Amino acid sequence: MTKKELMLRAIELSINSVRNGGGPFGAVISHNGKIIAEGSNKVTINNDPTAHAEISTIRIACEKLKTFNLSGCEIYTSCEPCPMCLGAIYWAHLDKIYYANDRKDAAKIGFDDDFIYQEIEVEPQYRKKPSEILLQSEAIKAFDMWREKMDKIEY
Repeated sequence: MTKKELMLRAIELSINSVRNGGGPFGAVISHNGKIIAEGSNKVTINNDPTAHAEISTIRIACEKLKTFNLSGCEIYTSCEPCPMCLGAIYWAHLDKIYYANDRKDAAKIGFDDDFIYQEIEVEPQYRKKPSEILLQSEAIKAFDMWREKMDKIEY
């Protein structure tokens, strides 16, 4: 399939998602022009705030390929990924992101991903949802164990 065909499929998934009670987002993961996985937003359907199209599609692709590393694959998504999805795309090692609508388009219909992008730049203690370090000396033990572990599978 061509890039255009793959993006049209992601857009079709977003339209079908709206028709079926989901959010207006769809995604496709491909390898050499072949669809590996596809999905749509199921946040309200599954009562899962992480069930974004990109996250759902990454999960399907990883399960299908039996790997957590999607190097060699690309993602086509109907909208610019939110910060959570962008992070997942980087963690999954997808090679390239193609998107149709952008975060400003999403903001116009009530999805304020741009707010979260802005919050990331703010020091944790000054964010709208402040953070506080708690029991770091106890928690660091797991990090020490990881650092010293010889047979770990790095990701």
